Amino acid sequence: MKKLLFLLLLAACAKPEVPFTLTETVIADGFRFTEGPVWHPDGFLLFSDIPADVVYRWSEESGVDTFLAPSGNSNGLTFDSGGNLVLAQHAGRVSVLGTDGQLTALASDVGGNRLNSPNDLVYHKSGVLFFTDPYFGVKAEDRKLDYSGVYRLTPSGELTVVYDEFDLPNGVALSPDQSILYVCDSATGKIMTFDVDADGNLSNPALFAVIGEMTSNGGADGMKTDQHGRLYTTGPNGLIVFNADGTEFYRKTFDQQITNLTWGGTAGTDLFVTSRDKVYRLR
Repeated sequence: MKKLLFLLLLAACAKPEVPFTLTETVIADGFRFTEGPVWHPDGFLLFSDIPADVVYRWSEESGVDTFLAPSGNSNGLTFDSGGNLVLAQHAGRVSVLGTDGQLTALASDVGGNRLNSPNDLVYHKSGVLFFTDPYFGVKAEDRKLDYSGVYRLTPSGELTVVYDEFDLPNGVALSPDQSILYVCDSATGKIMTFDVDADGNLSNPALFAVIGEMTSNGGADGMKTDQHGRLYTTGPNGLIVFNADGTEFYRKTFDQQITNLTWGGTAGTDLFVTSRDKVYRLR
């Protein structure tokens, strides 16, 4: 009996495995509303300040400077296969930044109707780009679409709506093998999964998890996965990490709304998290 009680006590006191330290560091602050972080292979972080209409750059050596302004009120950022920066812009476009410093629209309308407010985006290895298009910041009288869609953009430029049952689709992420697409809904807190085939076609939408409805502290937002298939998501309850089977693995609260996140750093093991006015690093 004593041995059993001892084993139970050990189990209760055992610390769960966590993928990073519990203490975050503020690496930059003083912004209006930061979003869409992405790590550049040359060793610096890019992130959007949506209302400031700027993409900022941060590095350990140089701190913060302006990378792109205006940015079309960019939100999510990613790179295409050629290393070009691609931006989801609240101005109603998804655009690519050319080597000449000019922005070229990849998508701006569907069926002749202006997109709402492209929010987050991710490339599949097939070359297909998935992005979300809620109506954040768009006045009701200016909306041309009566839904908020999840879109599939092919390398040839064909744009199609692949899901339109979210209220406010937001973050998107792919599993490590890119066979699963995760998309969250800020309004309801639902995270859905879709099977992805080799050509970037979606099927079998299914509920993965629910992290809570939108509050004054934000809603379900940016997402990323790690090499173990765990899903990291920002939302009204801070940072939540799920195992690949949808069970909760880890949770961390912040003192303000956090919006998005990305992996980066020298070894790729730093987690950068954006918030209203700060950018954090968790190592």
